[in-house]
Amino acid sequence: MSIFGALRSGVSGLFVQSQALATTADNIANVNTTGYKVNRVQFSTLVTNSASPTLFSSGGVQSRVARDNDVQGLLAASSSATDIAIVGQGFFTVTDEVSFNSTSGRFEPTGNAFFTRSGEFRPDQDGNLVNAAGFFLTGWARNATDTGFEVTNVANAFSAANISGSSAVATPTTEVTVSANLQASTASGESFQISQQIFNRQGAQRTLNLTFTKNSAAGADTWDISAELIGGGQFVDLDVNDDGTSQSGTFDTSGDGQLDEAERAAVATTALPADAGLLALTGGRAVANIGRVVFNADGSIQTTTVNTGAAAANQPGLDVSFTSAGSSTLNFLIDYDAAAGTAADRVPISLNLGTLNATDGLTQFEGANVINNLDQNGRQFGSLTGVTISEEGVITALFDNGVTREIFQVPVTTFNNPNALTPLSGNVFIQTDDSGQAVARVAGTGGSGAISPSTLEQSTVDIADEFTKLIITQRAFSANTRTITTADELLDELIRTIR
Repeated sequence: MSIFGALRSGVSGLFVQSQALATTADNIANVNTTGYKVNRVQFSTLVTNSASPTLFSSGGVQSRVARDNDVQGLLAASSSATDIAIVGQGFFTVTDEVSFNSTSGRFEPTGNAFFTRSGEFRPDQDGNLVNAAGFFLTGWARNATDTGFEVTNVANAFSAANISGSSAVATPTTEVTVSANLQASTASGESFQISQQIFNRQGAQRTLNLTFTKNSAAGADTWDISAELIGGGQFVDLDVNDDGTSQSGTFDTSGDGQLDEAERAAVATTALPADAGLLALTGGRAVANIGRVVFNADGSIQTTTVNTGAAAANQPGLDVSFTSAGSSTLNFLIDYDAAAGTAADRVPISLNLGTLNATDGLTQFEGANVINNLDQNGRQFGSLTGVTISEEGVITALFDNGVTREIFQVPVTTFNNPNALTPLSGNVFIQTDDSGQAVARVAGTGGSGAISPSTLEQSTVDIADEFTKLIITQRAFSANTRTITTADELLDELIRTIR
């Protein structure tokens, strides 16, 4: 009977409007939830087939909840370097549990994989980045060779983003670069000194004073270079006989006139030749004549030669024999642990003076003696002071010794149908058959969004729109109650007709 059909339609209307009220209330409640995506109720008709085309059989209305997971929220600046947002499509991959793997030395996911747009991450007591809902950020760790990241599309093979275990180990100085001008009119015997801080294998500081002395007696535009080491350690004299040939080719096994990484490593483990010795201290400091530089008339370097002892009377020879003829690089050897006489602290240092026949390093012009640039590649031990995150999701650790190191990369996971993801508590989603497979990508590639550092994505809730929906829902609910009360009055009238 149509009166009962009207009742059923009214009841279905009350039900869907109450659903609409619930979604609106949920949206308003999450207006300040980072990365929250608004819920919408979609209405559709319920049609009941009638027995005759002349009769109408009421069905009512039904509803389903649609989620706009692919809608971009507004971005708001944050003061935290670990707050991140995705600009475009995609989600962060998170997990609800991590455990430390003593074999790999990393925190690895042991819980389920979830996906979220909430990027409000902070380090926990172990240094793992975790968001406000307690989910751990996961992604690609740095590989063992420190040449890239362990890229994988398997979420359970990700590593937890951890920043606490990072430190910058001490690095000894193996190269010193000097760019300076030596005044062309300097009188023979006059000097110009340059001081540079260097580091031993433990990161302890030493001072290397380089003195450039004009030596017109040896030829026009000729300067002798001596080195003075302050703070501990001595120069190693490989040519104590001062014959210029005693230790030729000791370390430069390739014969290319330079020390590669393998040859440098061999310096610390190869026993010194029998005639090698440590230079005597002069006034408590290690001093050595390390070489000579000759300039062209245009002020550029013509040649550099390492001191072999024969060129300067009473000067110890530093014939390290890995400087090729005509090279602008001079090399010498320092033993920082001279008292112990071991090779553990022995470090070869290359003094780079620029390019031959060029003016990109040491020059001789008629101008003041001046230092243009000094650089060296050693570092002290460094502690973590902060991190930065790039648009590609690369987390870079910053250390107090000036070193920076890439330690982790945050991928962006995309789905063919992100609106079909199932939401769970904590503003996270799980994959479904309708959403398609999760694909982890480098941020900004393959349709994935870029990562915006020090930024948070705001909720997509428009509170003015939600208040408008509240009014509409209230009126619709009231109208459906009128349908029920009217049908009730009709039924009451029908019952009274038989009394």
